[in-house]
Amino acid sequence: MSTYTQILYQIVFSTKDKKPTLLEENQEKLYRYIWGVFKNKKCRLYRINGVEDHLHILTHLHPSIALSDLVKDIKLSSSEFIKKEMIFPKFNGWQVGYGAFTYSFEAKDRLINYIKNQKEHHKKVSFREEYIALLKEHGVEYEERYLL
Repeated sequence: MSTYTQILYQIVFSTKDKKPTLLEENQEKLYRYIWGVFKNKKCRLYRINGVEDHLHILTHLHPSIALSDLVKDIKLSSSEFIKKEMIFPKFNGWQVGYGAFTYSFEAKDRLINYIKNQKEHHKKVSFREEYIALLKEHGVEYEERYLL
């Protein structure tokens, strides 16, 4: 019997110390690189976008891939890519942790639009406010001191 899954994840993580180092003019290069990581891992990337200090990724993972391993691989390889290509001169790495939230497949289109419109969204809402709202929406307990 084959393995079948449909687990939709929204993955969110920021730059180290939430510094606004992901300059808009080179974000597309980063997103294309990360898309290649997903493709190599046989994961479906529905949407990636962000602003200067964080990324949102909407994906379905291949059943053989562990979420924590994928996020680690994305962070390590994209950090190397950023440094090698020098696309974000002040980039100093990614934050240690990440947020990952599951959704029903019916939420896919809404989430794609939400991620697509990150630049507009963050004209009104800070990353901190957005992240706390996601944690609360999904019933995730957190400690305020770990949210910079």
